[in-house]
Amino acid sequence: RKLSDELISRANKLSDKRRDAKNKIEKEIINELKFLGFLHPLFEIKITEKELSVNGKDDIEFYFSSNPGEPPKPLIKIASGGELSRLMLALKCVELKLAKSSVKSMTLIFDEIDAGIGGSIAENIGRRLKELSNHHQVLCVTHLPQIAAQAQHHLKVEKVTLDNKTVVKIEVLVGIKRKEEIARMLSGRIT
Repeated sequence: RKLSDELISRANKLSDKRRDAKNKIEKEIINELKFLGFLHPLFEIKITEKELSVNGKDDIEFYFSSNPGEPPKPLIKIASGGELSRLMLALKCVELKLAKSSVKSMTLIFDEIDAGIGGSIAENIGRRLKELSNHHQVLCVTHLPQIAAQAQHHLKVEKVTLDNKTVVKIEVLVGIKRKEEIARMLSGRIT
């Protein structure tokens, strides 16, 4: 009985900490989403009680809306690939900001992060990816020069036909080749 009471007490404390942090995290993520090009993002963390487990007594689900007038819905049901990539970038940036030294290094892969954006928003995304790369290995598939220019390493990936077969060719770009590729990405041709 004593261990059961201790478990319940710790689960309640963990739940209280989650609920205390919820509003701050929501605000930070919304601010980050605005920086990453969402004009009117809504982000909510829904916490409901579930059966006690090793992770506590809370069930946590993210709700999101990027469109004005649309209520937030479960993230798993509504976000597009590009939206998910930018939302993941926002979550990871906020995690770094709030957790600082306790964040474990990991590999993060972003695909379609540049869907439907350009200009200064692309530059903001490039900056955030570069900041994340100080703590994690970041792989990003992009067609935007503003993002590619921020990378430490640049790989050009293209499909080519050899002997009537389509193959993927990957080339590491350095020096002038990298500059030429970024110029080509910018204008469609090298000038």
